[in-house]
Amino acid sequence: MRELIRERLAGTSPGAPEDIHVPGVFGDLPRMLQRMRFRRLVPAAVLIPLIDHRDGLTVLLTRRSDELKHHPGQVSFPGGRLETHDAGPAAAALRETEEETGLKTGRVEVVGYLDNYLTITGYSVTPVVGFVRPGFEYVPDETEVAEIFEVPLAHLFDPANVVRRQKRFMGVSLPYFEIPYGRHHIWGATAGMLVGFRQRIYPDEACP
Repeated sequence: MRELIRERLAGTSPGAPEDIHVPGVFGDLPRMLQRMRFRRLVPAAVLIPLIDHRDGLTVLLTRRSDELKHHPGQVSFPGGRLETHDAGPAAAALRETEEETGLKTGRVEVVGYLDNYLTITGYSVTPVVGFVRPGFEYVPDETEVAEIFEVPLAHLFDPANVVRRQKRFMGVSLPYFEIPYGRHHIWGATAGMLVGFRQRIYPDEACP
């Protein structure tokens, strides 16, 4: 799996904020998302940290603090909006990851980028994929992160574990995904980016 990920992501680079993709939406984006394309998009980046354990890859995820104003308690990748001093999406994702989890930048090998993911709040999020050397200690940001945990990549990539649902937003029916894992409920943008990740690795297989 490690070499397949390297192969599929080789030569990838971050796209412009307006270059976006929503897993499960075929062809052009529906009407509501098209309107969002023409207003100001906020560039953001997340790290998809693949912990390189001997017995297989896991994905580091966080559960947001219940005290946060936006998306409290939700499972997410570490990351955030690009700041003016960030050299690009990778720099922003690595900076935010260290701030939120204590994972030092030097332990991460960035191997590529996925398609930008558009959130309904107007963020164009660049997923940055990186291999992480294990053996570090989590230091969660107490104001933002309630919990840090790992999920086997095999579980997240198994189509049997992915539930596809529909919701209506601004009169448009949009797909979204859920990936249950024990007591954790992975859904929304995080699950959507994981589905997009799997599509990049297995391009010939249908979207769940």
